Amino acid sequence: MTETNPDDPTNGATTAGATLAERIMAQFDAGGAGLMREMGLRIVAAEPGRVRFVLPVAERLTHSGGVLCGQAIMACMDTGMVFAMMSLTDGDMQPFTTVELKTTFERGVPADVGEVEFEAYVAKPGKTLVFGHIDLLLPDGRRAATATTTYMWL
Repeated sequence: MTETNPDDPTNGATTAGATLAERIMAQFDAGGAGLMREMGLRIVAAEPGRVRFVLPVAERLTHSGGVLCGQAIMACMDTGMVFAMMSLTDGDMQPFTTVELKTTFERGVPADVGEVEFEAYVAKPGKTLVFGHIDLLLPDGRRAATATTTYMWL
């Protein structure tokens, strides 16, 4: 997977030699949902059909139980598949929509964990439907949640 440079505030997207991860991040920064951009998602690696990204776990994303809320996790899962879909089109935004997102929560994500990593990948690409999978990983590598998805090209 290509890596991004976290010290580059532009993610290198303005350079002719931008990586796939940088091209996807630039498209997301330019046109992604404001709510998701405000969450601070950052793509760390990408290859066609597979994207890894991180989420800083902020207090505003946690609830009184001291864990990351499920709504934030599911929103990241959905956005992760958006990134994976974009990786199939070399970082370009082609029209598609979510058909189904099924999430299983396996363990809580502690509010003080710092950041967590998501890995989204395309399990079966098709001309009309695309099936995918997203995992949420704690810093110690344990999976906290997993999702299966179906997307449709429009």
